[in-house]
Amino acid sequence: MIRSDLVLRLAALNPHLYGKDCEAVVDTILGRIADALVAGDRVEIRGFGSFTVKEQRARQGRNPRTGALVAVPAKTALVFKAGKEMRDRLNLPYGPPDLADALSA
Repeated sequence: MIRSDLVLRLAALNPHLYGKDCEAVVDTILGRIADALVAGDRVEIRGFGSFTVKEQRARQGRNPRTGALVAVPAKTALVFKAGKEMRDRLNLPYGPPDLADALSA
C-alpha cells in the first residue's frame, strides 16, 4: 500500500470528509511520526509496532570488488519492531495453505 492508497481508503471509509481533508490527515500523522523520529524519540503504535532510531558507529569495511579497506562513516538507522497483534496476524497458527492440498480438493 502506498500513501495515495491510504488516502483513498480513508476517504472511502469516511464519505463525509473531502479527499483533500483525508490527505491532510494522513500527511499530518506521517509528518508527526517523522518529526518525532528526527528528534530521536520512539514512536509506538499499539497493535502495529514501534519505530526507534539506532545510531551505528563508524567502522572499517571492505570494497567487495577490490578487497581494499574502506572507512564507513557513522550513520543513523530506523528500526521497526512489529507489535504482538501484528506478529500474530502475520503468523497464523495454521500456516499458509498448501498448494498440493488446494489442487487435490
